[in-house]
Amino acid sequence: MSTADFKTMTTAQIREDFLTFFEGKGCKLYPSSSLVPEDPSLLLANAGMNQFKEYYQGTKTMREIGACSCQKCLRTNDIDNIGDARHLSFFEMLGNFSFGGYTKADAIAWAYEFITSPEHLGLPKDRLYMTVFENDEEAIELWHAQGVAYDHISRLGEEDNFWAAGPTGPCGPCSEIYFDQGPEFEGEKPGDDGDRYLEFWNLVFTQYDRQEDGSMPELPHRNIDTGMGLERIAAIMQHQGSNYEGDVLRSLIGVGERLAGVTYKQDPRTDKSLRILADHSRAVTFMIGDGILPSNEGRGYVLRRLLRRAVYHGRLMGIKGQFLTTYSHEVMRLMADVYPELTQNKALIDGIISAEEERFGATLDAGEAMLARELDVLGEGEPLSGEVAFKLHDTYGFPIDLTREICANDGHGVDMDAFDAAMEAQKERARATANRDAWSTSNNVWASLSDRLAATEFLGYDLDSIDGCRVLALVRDGNEVQEAGVGEKVEVVLDKTTFYGEMGGQVGDTGKLTSDSASLVVDDAKHREGGLVSHECEVTAGTIRVGDTVTAAIDHGRRELIRRNHTATHLLDSALKRVLGDHVSQAGSLVAPDRLRFDFTHFEALTADQIERVEGMVNAEIFAAEPIVTKVMGLEEAKASGAVALFGEKYGDTVRVVSTGDSAEPFSSELCGGTHARNTAELGFFKIVSESSVGSNARRLEAVTSAGAIEYVDERLQTLQEASQALKCRPSELVDRIASLESDLRDARKALEDARFGSSSDQISDAIKGAVSLDGYSCVIARLDGLTGKEMRQAWDSVREGVGADSVACVLASATPDGKVALIAAATDPAVAAGFKAGDVVRAIAQYVGGRGGGRPNMAQAGGSDASGIDRALQAARELLGA
Repeated sequence: MSTADFKTMTTAQIREDFLTFFEGKGCKLYPSSSLVPEDPSLLLANAGMNQFKEYYQGTKTMREIGACSCQKCLRTNDIDNIGDARHLSFFEMLGNFSFGGYTKADAIAWAYEFITSPEHLGLPKDRLYMTVFENDEEAIELWHAQGVAYDHISRLGEEDNFWAAGPTGPCGPCSEIYFDQGPEFEGEKPGDDGDRYLEFWNLVFTQYDRQEDGSMPELPHRNIDTGMGLERIAAIMQHQGSNYEGDVLRSLIGVGERLAGVTYKQDPRTDKSLRILADHSRAVTFMIGDGILPSNEGRGYVLRRLLRRAVYHGRLMGIKGQFLTTYSHEVMRLMADVYPELTQNKALIDGIISAEEERFGATLDAGEAMLARELDVLGEGEPLSGEVAFKLHDTYGFPIDLTREICANDGHGVDMDAFDAAMEAQKERARATANRDAWSTSNNVWASLSDRLAATEFLGYDLDSIDGCRVLALVRDGNEVQEAGVGEKVEVVLDKTTFYGEMGGQVGDTGKLTSDSASLVVDDAKHREGGLVSHECEVTAGTIRVGDTVTAAIDHGRRELIRRNHTATHLLDSALKRVLGDHVSQAGSLVAPDRLRFDFTHFEALTADQIERVEGMVNAEIFAAEPIVTKVMGLEEAKASGAVALFGEKYGDTVRVVSTGDSAEPFSSELCGGTHARNTAELGFFKIVSESSVGSNARRLEAVTSAGAIEYVDERLQTLQEASQALKCRPSELVDRIASLESDLRDARKALEDARFGSSSDQISDAIKGAVSLDGYSCVIARLDGLTGKEMRQAWDSVREGVGADSVACVLASATPDGKVALIAAATDPAVAAGFKAGDVVRAIAQYVGGRGGGRPNMAQAGGSDASGIDRALQAARELLGA
């Protein structure tokens, strides 16, 4: 079958053509959502329909007949399979969607038009095959009406061609489109495991609502959800048989060829590593570009695992040093025109990747050291336990292939059955998490209200109190109510308000709502779906009803403190970028009346000098009394001006830009909807009170301004005064006084240690006198109570000098001052050559004192918890050595 009987298209051409086609059919084009989904039931965006969930549920409606998108997706259930010809972690999903707007017949007709029309994909009709759900006669006839022969339409069962959100809920039949790649590939019919018939587009017709009794009544309206993998259709359109041979991924494979000095398709093992690097590097670049940072849980763990797996496969191919940023730069070159966040966040991507590569290099070294310790205690030919191998893999990121290779070189196998069982248990946990019901919040009252009500108008930038606010809705315990009386807690939705709803790190306002018939205390304000603001209240007098008119008044003093701390976060962000570099990006914040907290991307703790420089910059802006200027402008104009936009934030077409000063190059300029000081001088002064880690690539600063800064300084001065009084010196003399006390304490501790070790000199002398002559060396086996592990090593030095021979060894035991047991076996090199193995001795005797240990032939130590077994342990040593 010819591979040149239809045209060739690049990935970019296919993407653009698909979106233009469905826009032309009346579908609204939606940009890809972030890989960090808004839906809390999802770990990562894994399908095009994720961002349309509320439309499918019917809690929101769309004016257009449908939607289309090219969605960034990441799926992690099959990470260990990535590297074959099919599986990908990151991929792009082309999709078109309808929420009662267009029909099943339209979806099938448009799909067939797009894939067969010469103006679009122009695929040969005789190489297209369709599968349908076995009972879906309607789909069969709709495909046939397009000209598809019946023998090109197959029926498949529920497992293959029926989609369901869960055991109950929305569901419906699917229809998949396959392309016949030719007889040179394996497979006899669509749906086989072989690659001859390649499925590239799935059309899901969600039309039923399955009940607990198994019945399936029709949904209020039928939905369409289609998905076409861009990488797969690109491979078809470029006459290739694998996802990895499309233009984008093949270019990334080329990076590996150049770095490793290898050629693709010459060695199956190398080919797998090249594919893994191409896939994982793209996934890592996009994840960091969407603000995901490496961690040991959640999506951060997925990122770290992908990154480390890529580094490992680079090492397998012999790539030296740090190399992954070479891949990320190629990803940017190939895809940043469609996903500009990649180049916008280049400094962050480069910094995170470089830091993680360096850290994983140390991890590999630590894993090798741990593995060496485990192998050291194994008997000859004894396999490494699967549990240990899994711990190395899961906790340390140490690849199982490397574990097996090192074990084999040392004459040991690995209990792979136990390892596989642990891996399967982990996968089950991952599958359970991934398959959580994404439709569980279909009755969310706020989604329903946001579809019915206009966004709350916020007038709090300039006003603390406004009259004539109309009560649009009341929510109690998650349900709408019409009224609430004294003592009841209720959330109040107004048409306009001065209360800032908690958002963007800024806490919600507090205050009061009052009307002719009711008084309410507002404990908090929250920003809800659709721009609604909920006032979380307790009714203190009268009754509040939907339709009432109230006066909304915030706590003015509290708001003023919040304003100042919010402005301080902007100044802090700018100062950090200037001191640390452009990779710094806000990763979370808290703006409260008494303090501010600022999380940001950085790879190491700040030095005292860096903290001082940051504080100095912020305070310089405060003392300059710069006005805070707010301008409303278009989003693109704001970005072009250099204003900072934050990860994870969704901005409308019009945005507020908050800047320090009115100059062409302000110290700070950010897109922000929060409330701010009017002038930097209102902040008084700024003080960082703590710096800490919140992850391997993120730091946290806590700071105070204004009244909070005064309170902080007063507390520290009080502490300073109390410390001075306790140490009977002036505050200015504290440092010298503490240094003097520390010196005295060190001297006292050393004197105590010398006295304790000196009291053991008689024991050591007696032990030396009891040295026995063995085959080629002298050996001291003795109990020396009262010594710590460190002092036991000193005792070995004394034994070696006291015996006065080149070939000497010892086995010593001590009941330590803290009630534990310390064991040591040691030998000079001639004694080791004569047959003494310290590690073997310690392993053999540690069990008698409730311990475990090992080490090198010339030095080994162990700890234990049972001092009653010391004499038995030493006797076991004598028997082992023939003493």
